[in-house]
Amino acid sequence: MRARPAGSSGLWLTELGLGGSMLGNLYRATTDAQCQEAVDGAWDAGIRYFDTAPHYGLGLAERRLGRALAGRQRDAFVVSTKVGRLLVDDPSGVDRRDDAGFDVAAAARRVWDFSREGILRSIDDSLQRLDLERVDIVYLHDPDDHWEQAVGEGFPALAQLRAEGVVSAVGAGMNQSSMLARFVRETDMDVVMVAGRYTLLEHSALDDLLPAALDRGVAVVAAGVFNSGLLASSRPGPGAKYDYRDAPSEVLRRAQRIAALCGRHGTTLPAAALRFPLGHPAVASVVIGVRDGAQMRANRAAFRGDVPAALWEELRAEGLLPPQAPPPGVAP
Repeated sequence: MRARPAGSSGLWLTELGLGGSMLGNLYRATTDAQCQEAVDGAWDAGIRYFDTAPHYGLGLAERRLGRALAGRQRDAFVVSTKVGRLLVDDPSGVDRRDDAGFDVAAAARRVWDFSREGILRSIDDSLQRLDLERVDIVYLHDPDDHWEQAVGEGFPALAQLRAEGVVSAVGAGMNQSSMLARFVRETDMDVVMVAGRYTLLEHSALDDLLPAALDRGVAVVAAGVFNSGLLASSRPGPGAKYDYRDAPSEVLRRAQRIAALCGRHGTTLPAAALRFPLGHPAVASVVIGVRDGAQMRANRAAFRGDVPAALWEELRAEGLLPPQAPPPGVAP
């Protein structure tokens, strides 16, 4: 699988990466065996970039990813994790379920903390859960309501770790593009992760983040490219999720129009959704979450599927893609 540089960090990210939310039991439980199959399937597909976070399943995703990667040559893959949510033990929650969308016991609680001390503790905890000597990329995670501390304390702490060689690259990951664009303009981040804001259905990152990243030489990782599931099916229908909720009727109709055009051009909606973000020169990788080996194989096939140039042309002509969105090249 082809790889692209993560800014000037010296790291290279495979064009398709594996996200760890499903390994943390997002929405429903996933077995250890299924998680191992997902990571093994990703490896067999040529994926060498793996992303996770303490937030995902209250540390479960990090533990599972570490076990699944154990025994593989460390220099052969890139791992990113995130900081900003410290996990604090909470024995009183053992008999409750987590209230943040993960099917795990609430045996810990998340505490927002973008201070230097909080970040150092968070990274140490992540290394223990991952059972790794280092992580390659660290993102400030969802600092939407914590700009001042994140930019004033969090980023300088990460920058110092980078200067000391503890990590290779630093950045931020969010579900919005405007604050990420501000981080890119006002700091010297290497890479940012934007979820759901540069997809076949949502192009807001074209107006702020992507031009800023291109100008500053910052790599962009596109996550949430299925917009919570709406673009994951060749035939999206009622009940499909968009940004974690039932898709509004207007958005659903738009997705169905795109799916119909994909079919006319001999491809599928998931294939187009996976390839589209990589058309922009600022985008280094598309990260997807999978629950098991079967989902990984399906996404691998979709990613490698042929998406003809004529499809992008017709999507533009129909007003379904903005004219300034660069079309992807040929499939790998």
